[in-house]
Amino acid sequence: MSEFQRHRRLRKTGSIRALVRETFLRKEDLIYPLFIVEGTGVKQEVSSMPGVYHYSLDLLSEELDEIVRLGIQSIIVFGVPEHKDETGTSAYEENGIVQKGISYIKERHPELTVIADTCLCQYTDHGHCGVIRDGDVLNDDSLALLAKTAVSQAQAGADIIAPSNMMDGFVAAIRGGLDEAGFEDTPIMSYAVKYASAFYGPFRDAAHSTPQFGDRKTYQMDPSNRLEAIREAQSDYEEGADFLMVKPVLAYLDILRELKDRFPLPLVAYNVSGEYSMIKAASQNGWIDEREVVLEMLTGMKRAGADLIITYFSKDAARWMDEDKR
Repeated sequence: MSEFQRHRRLRKTGSIRALVRETFLRKEDLIYPLFIVEGTGVKQEVSSMPGVYHYSLDLLSEELDEIVRLGIQSIIVFGVPEHKDETGTSAYEENGIVQKGISYIKERHPELTVIADTCLCQYTDHGHCGVIRDGDVLNDDSLALLAKTAVSQAQAGADIIAPSNMMDGFVAAIRGGLDEAGFEDTPIMSYAVKYASAFYGPFRDAAHSTPQFGDRKTYQMDPSNRLEAIREAQSDYEEGADFLMVKPVLAYLDILRELKDRFPLPLVAYNVSGEYSMIKAASQNGWIDEREVVLEMLTGMKRAGADLIITYFSKDAARWMDEDKR
């Protein structure tokens, strides 16, 4: 008998490695973010996010057709409005940019699962995720507007509501609002564990949502905390969330695994803008192999427990998966 284990036997050939592979990344796992803006003739690259664009509705069809052609089945929609005010009224207007965008997408590609990001920060003139009084974000006053926003998105045709605001009780408030409006079957994908992260910078550039004063540390989580993440997820689970999300991912894979082991709900990982832009920058400088790094990173998220991944790399990953099948 050998004095040591020969683990390399199962790595000898590509076919053997494929035979014993434990974790798989699929196109069905990917959710692609879209940024929709007012106006016409707009296809503008986000300066801090190479390959990511703002689209006006008249130029969105080509992008949607490509998404479908690549086999991506789900998208999450963010809106950049022309009008902002103190209470973010553009977030819940019947003809708001997200509402118009959702209706357009569902009309052109009804087979796509459309997820609506539900927050106020893109729509408020102060850039915070709720109502402000004397410099503080008011929790309960904000809940009513978030529920109103969710209902308007569901009325526009959103398949899933994804609240990202981190107010206490937001799942219960939105669930109640949706049910009262007749959308009992519309699921909630909760940004259950959302850290006050330094990785969000490029997104705030894309969504024009940088806070005009202070920061979001009074409602987003301290990056040092693990037990708090479990409490947050537990609250959303008990309030009726249908999915739980961890945002960001790369520095929080331990949290992803904790939630996977504790809660019987689909788990979503948000591969955020800073994580995307770092890889893009390193690749453009020739420091890394973008394809290999991205696929390794996304597979690591799956291995840590993610069922679904929101990522700006969705289209690239789908193309690379097709190449691997040839």
